[in-house]
Amino acid sequence: MKQFESITELKRFLTVPYVEEIAVQSLRLTEIEPLMLNIRFSRCLFLGCSMSDDLLHHLLPGNFIFPLLDVPFNTYPSRLYDTDSLYAGFNRHKPKTYLKTPDKVIYDYYRESRKNLSIKDTLAQRLHDHSITDSLHEYIASFDERKLVAIMGGHGILRTEHIYRQVALLSKSLTEQGYLMLSGGGPGAMEATHLGAWMAGRGDNECLRAVGILSAAPRYSDEGWLSSAFEVMERFPDPPFDSLGIPTWHYGHELPTPFATKIAKYFENSIREEGLLAIAKGGVVFTPGSAGTLQEVFQDLAQNHYESYGYASPMIFLDKHFWTTERPVYPVIGEMAERGDLHHLNLGLYDNNEEVIAHLKKFSE
Repeated sequence: MKQFESITELKRFLTVPYVEEIAVQSLRLTEIEPLMLNIRFSRCLFLGCSMSDDLLHHLLPGNFIFPLLDVPFNTYPSRLYDTDSLYAGFNRHKPKTYLKTPDKVIYDYYRESRKNLSIKDTLAQRLHDHSITDSLHEYIASFDERKLVAIMGGHGILRTEHIYRQVALLSKSLTEQGYLMLSGGGPGAMEATHLGAWMAGRGDNECLRAVGILSAAPRYSDEGWLSSAFEVMERFPDPPFDSLGIPTWHYGHELPTPFATKIAKYFENSIREEGLLAIAKGGVVFTPGSAGTLQEVFQDLAQNHYESYGYASPMIFLDKHFWTTERPVYPVIGEMAERGDLHHLNLGLYDNNEEVIAHLKKFSE
């Protein structure tokens, strides 16, 4: 089904008296109403479009019209979010301006909706997430799937920790070598992933300078966490490469990193987690983390064991001591793989970025 997300494109298409099976998303159709009233439409989808009563009555027979719902977000987003759309109105010199941004307004609405259990709200959220998934897959379609690499790890990793700097430099190097870097789009190791991609094309020393600026607010709960990120973006503007963050309003108290140039933000966390691991077909790098990271390890393990998405991709564990002593899951997974309880696994355990990069390149080339 052909999709239209711009009035210009739709108007150019409407040159015939009969149109069937197209999808029109979030457009103000009043602009081309006279044209549309002279065309017969059949089995078409109209998602969240503005239209007059005349046009509505013209389209109702034989088409599917999904109205706008009274919620503080676009129920049918036609593109991914970015920093400008989520953080509109934020002034880094006045941190409390975050409270009026779309990201915060939507999070407050989401928390209230979980108390009300309104079918209107749950429907709006599911429709939103469906459209985000469509936009997400449309975006990644232009990339080599074996160069889609995710970095997973703890949201509590401080900007002052060694592992934060290491992840940033790892992501920077992989981005420069043609990989699209993915993460859960939040703070900690996730933020380091997108900082590295943002700084790709610049020197490593500049990346470390950026980390130094961020170190003024090490923890994601610090008031200056978001402001310092915006300061880095002002000092190092116009990144030549993209990265993709996939956060969720389910954990809305953890702000989405503004360093991700493309943001697929969801309401439903389970869809977000499964989807992130599913599209990271180039591999997943697991950095130190707590229960959430361990959940992601075993979720990815199941996908690879069953080759749920066609083949198994690398599972790389960064920080040998952490994954063999503090959270000793790597020896358990390795032993089960050796005795045949787990299949198709492509495992790696490293301390330095060069080994991680070599492993990923061997898989993707």
